[in-house]
Amino acid sequence: MLVSFQQLDDLGVIRIDNPPVNALSQGVREGICDAVKLAQGDGTKAIVVVCEGRTFIAGADINEFGKPMQEPTLPQVNTALESLTKPVIAAIHGTALGGGFELALSCHYRCALTSASVGLPEVTLGLLPGAGGTQRLPRLIGVKAALDMMTTGKKINATEALDLGVLDRVFDGDLTRCAMEYARELITEGARPRQIRDLSIPNDSFDKDSFESYRGQLNKRKRGQEAPQKIVSCVEAAMGMPFKEGLAFERSRFMECVKSEQSAALRHIFFAERQAPRVPGIDKSVTPRVVQRIGIIGAGTMGGGIAMSFANAGIPVTLLDSSEEGLEKGIALIGKNYGVSVSKGKLSEHQAMEREALITGAVDYGKLADVDLVIEAVFESMDVKRQVFSRLDEVCKQGAILATNTSYLDVNEIAASTSRPQDVVGLHFFSPANVMRLLEVVKAESTSDEVVATAMALGKRIGKVPVLAGVCYGFIGNRMLRQYAREAQLCMIEGAEPAQIDSVLMNFGMAMGPLSVGDLAGLDIGYKARQALTEKQKGDPRSYCIADALVELGRLGQKAEAGYYKYDPETRARSTDPVVLDVIREQARKYGVQRRALSDEEILNRHLLALINEGFRILDEGIAQRAGDIDVVYVHGYGFPAYRGGPMFYAGQRGLVNVLKEIERLYEDTGEPYWAPATLLKKLVAEDLTLNDWIGVNG
Repeated sequence: MLVSFQQLDDLGVIRIDNPPVNALSQGVREGICDAVKLAQGDGTKAIVVVCEGRTFIAGADINEFGKPMQEPTLPQVNTALESLTKPVIAAIHGTALGGGFELALSCHYRCALTSASVGLPEVTLGLLPGAGGTQRLPRLIGVKAALDMMTTGKKINATEALDLGVLDRVFDGDLTRCAMEYARELITEGARPRQIRDLSIPNDSFDKDSFESYRGQLNKRKRGQEAPQKIVSCVEAAMGMPFKEGLAFERSRFMECVKSEQSAALRHIFFAERQAPRVPGIDKSVTPRVVQRIGIIGAGTMGGGIAMSFANAGIPVTLLDSSEEGLEKGIALIGKNYGVSVSKGKLSEHQAMEREALITGAVDYGKLADVDLVIEAVFESMDVKRQVFSRLDEVCKQGAILATNTSYLDVNEIAASTSRPQDVVGLHFFSPANVMRLLEVVKAESTSDEVVATAMALGKRIGKVPVLAGVCYGFIGNRMLRQYAREAQLCMIEGAEPAQIDSVLMNFGMAMGPLSVGDLAGLDIGYKARQALTEKQKGDPRSYCIADALVELGRLGQKAEAGYYKYDPETRARSTDPVVLDVIREQARKYGVQRRALSDEEILNRHLLALINEGFRILDEGIAQRAGDIDVVYVHGYGFPAYRGGPMFYAGQRGLVNVLKEIERLYEDTGEPYWAPATLLKKLVAEDLTLNDWIGVNG
């Protein structure tokens, strides 16, 4: 039984038991309504709502996403609870999120364990609280606090919730017993139902200017996103409308969000993230290896960030560098990074010290003899990496996993430098490794299923989103990035200024423009990498000549206060530099490019279609398991806007027929082989199939 009702003397207990997270399925909603009817007519004096298992109601049933809602709806359930003529107490443990928290707000009193947390994360799915959350929460805790909770989607712990007035009591111990004692205390005091809907928000607590200011802040923090602004509108309605009208206004805006492309995209990413760690073809009997200690080679920025990722998850790390000086610098940088987290209030000093203590420095490979997994994060040179792995093969115990953090190089070749290629895998972290959530797990030809399973499980353990990739130059993300970066360079030499290119992509929703990213990373990195390539490997010189010319002028990017832009040494504010425009024109003359005005639409199309076409090739070759994996890579690793769903989802929304026509036009206009339409894209269009259709057939 999903919901039961029990009378215990003068108390009624509504008990919800829908494992694993007590999701608000249709059966649960119906069960609660039935229990409310029983409670209304019996002799109890108060009702306690509790949940079995590890959590209170953690939200909606994700299996119902995108389907017509069956009655009773959650707003109907909440109205029924709120309308009971005796006190209703929500007893919260674990998390009360989304609809679960809205249900708790419809109860008259709320108590929780100190370990509990509450929140309204709907905005992360392009939605807004649609069961009274936008109307009840600001009445309870004020407009500003309610807006902050709902527009960020962040949950707050029980102590914060108590301070805000969300909770009335917080307990340690047995929740049901404590909640029932609290209910009897309320009965003794003669407490009546306390309905949030009857509260009003003082008109002078948040005026029209305050709302406009808040909207402006959201435009910066949640650029391009619709749901946060709709949340503000709903809270304005809570101030200006009677409760019932406010509920109707909220529901209408909620339904707009449900039907929006942004919400569809965010829900796609939500499910794609959860599917990405699952690797088809690996037998369920395969179990991950035990990983209790990590070794990392290279104490630079990347190695230090990787070390922090494991220390943050409570896993001890041995950080090895080739010199004491390099090691000291690396350890100092880690300490500095933790210090920044403390200064921002993200960690306490004690927490930072605990994490730093998990990282031990070394310069002797012998110190890696007992680690369960070692990750190489050294210079991107095949010769260097082969030397490192040959040494690891000598010192690491049997069964230890040997991983490379290479961004581009052939993991098969690296594995071949060991006597245990089955234990070699790519673990491509993204910089800064302690912040970025994406982890590309690269399976080489000989990598065992056990090692892949371990890598995927370990990625989840340290809070990353692991995505499996096959071996090719650049794997999934960087292979696609080459096409994207090429178009930035070609658009620039053909007539667009850096600021126009970056603005177009940022207006689409990218976290940064491609040229700003280059300046941030350092133009010298690509320059040095190209020096090791043949002319054929470098490709069309028009796609890198401007970058090379800037580097040779000493314009290395932000660190040199000059790259594609010039940068204020104090504020880092960027501005257009006439010197760069001269360089662009000079390179155009050198390579015989007739410059012209490029429209914003052309710039956007070329960048996105380059990503999409390469994505289809990657999918067709089996480098990526599924289209959703490619989307996860680009959202979490390259700043693609989550509310667009990733390049492959965006292609589907745009229509594969339309996408193919545009790519064919570019191929016809340029004659360049990289614009030849991907075989899989042509196949899907010819057979009138969507990506989902193809995935359904091909797994």
